[in-house]
Amino acid sequence: MASLAGMMKEKGFRVTGSDANVYPPMSTQLAALGIPLLSPYAAGNIPGDADMVIVGNAVSRNNPECLEAVRRGLPLLSMPQAVAKFFLSGKESIVVAGTHGKTTTTSLLAWSLFALGEDPSFLVGGIPKNFPVSYRVGAGPRFIVEGDEYDTAYFDKGPKFLHYLPKIVLLTSIEFDHADIYRDLSQLKESFRKLIRLIPADGLLIACADYAEVVSVAADAGCPAVYYAANPPAVAGVPGEVWEVRSVAENGEFTHFRLEGRAAAHHFALRLPGRHNAANASAAAIALLHLGYGAERVAGAIAGYAGVRRRQEELGEFGGVLVVDDFAHHPTAVRETILAVRERYAGRRVIAVFEPRSNTSRRRIFRKEFAEALSGADSVVVAGVFDAEKIPPDERLSPGEVAAAVRAGGTEAFYIPEVDRIVDHLGKTCRPGDLVLVMSNGGFGGIQEKLARRFSFDASGDV
Repeated sequence: MASLAGMMKEKGFRVTGSDANVYPPMSTQLAALGIPLLSPYAAGNIPGDADMVIVGNAVSRNNPECLEAVRRGLPLLSMPQAVAKFFLSGKESIVVAGTHGKTTTTSLLAWSLFALGEDPSFLVGGIPKNFPVSYRVGAGPRFIVEGDEYDTAYFDKGPKFLHYLPKIVLLTSIEFDHADIYRDLSQLKESFRKLIRLIPADGLLIACADYAEVVSVAADAGCPAVYYAANPPAVAGVPGEVWEVRSVAENGEFTHFRLEGRAAAHHFALRLPGRHNAANASAAAIALLHLGYGAERVAGAIAGYAGVRRRQEELGEFGGVLVVDDFAHHPTAVRETILAVRERYAGRRVIAVFEPRSNTSRRRIFRKEFAEALSGADSVVVAGVFDAEKIPPDERLSPGEVAAAVRAGGTEAFYIPEVDRIVDHLGKTCRPGDLVLVMSNGGFGGIQEKLARRFSFDASGDV
């Protein structure tokens, strides 16, 4: 929504907005764009001369501003409806979808097209470090958009990506998520099938064969499909064009890997750590190769990609303790993020700090899987469930049980509900050379800044 607000302003609209809870980096982006942000929600927040109201998916029909818009007869659009109406006409839409890696892959592809001399438009759910903001309104023929499977608005409960008119789809992964709106994995897969069926016959599907559910859904494609895998045995028996991600190795600030096809092989270097990011980069590289760019030029563009804020982002070293921030909130993302950090920063003790904040992670569904994923760290802190009272007690995750399961597996783990107590614990137990990995898909009570102040304060010698 913050990205769309900026795009609408750039298109010449006067834009205002409301939200209940905003935090960096999007809050600072809105402030820099000069877009007024009001809180809390109130009927009076809608200007008297407003022509349209765009409604986010977290807003209910009983929201005072929605009620006021309806009372005044103002047109209502969802975020993806507005994107399609105002920005996709005449563009070739490239949609990046999947449970994991959407933001990274979307921004990498957008940056690469820009670096290769195109003038692309893009919309992404994070702020790419190669660009000043999380969107771009370009004059070129292509629009790259992060395709979210979450529902659209209270008046449109289907997934957002069904509005994006895809010519090319990059499908990175499918695992169960969004337990608040999807009954089970089968229902979730059906949403992805609907997306795949939207690709025209002259379009293209680029699908990650590491996930059996992706291969299953890709069978519904009425267009050519290209498969890639970071686990090469996964592509055994997959028909058509196949690429394997091989020889993944950390070397300084880059992850090096080879993308091997049946008739060619190409070498790439990516600033982001981890095999999962090499796979994300491979999806983007395959798309660029199919768009006609040479492998060497593609490799140069990918090497220049700087990543996204809050995705394995180094916040700095404070008192000798490196603080890394990440958006991970699904067990697979947690596991892969910890693994990537361990490989990139070999020799450092890794302390993983996890906040159950998403609608799925706050539930008991992945209790076992979270414990297994977190066990890859040297020490673990599990925070309290965010807005715990909104989850029925019999469905709610028990962070204490997760920490206990991690300890039972032989890894040090603590359940510490409050942010300030976590900061105090880490201030007392961390030592120079350690790495604190913060994982949350929200603001997490400003823990990142609090840790930076605490470690810096302790290093000054004050007590």
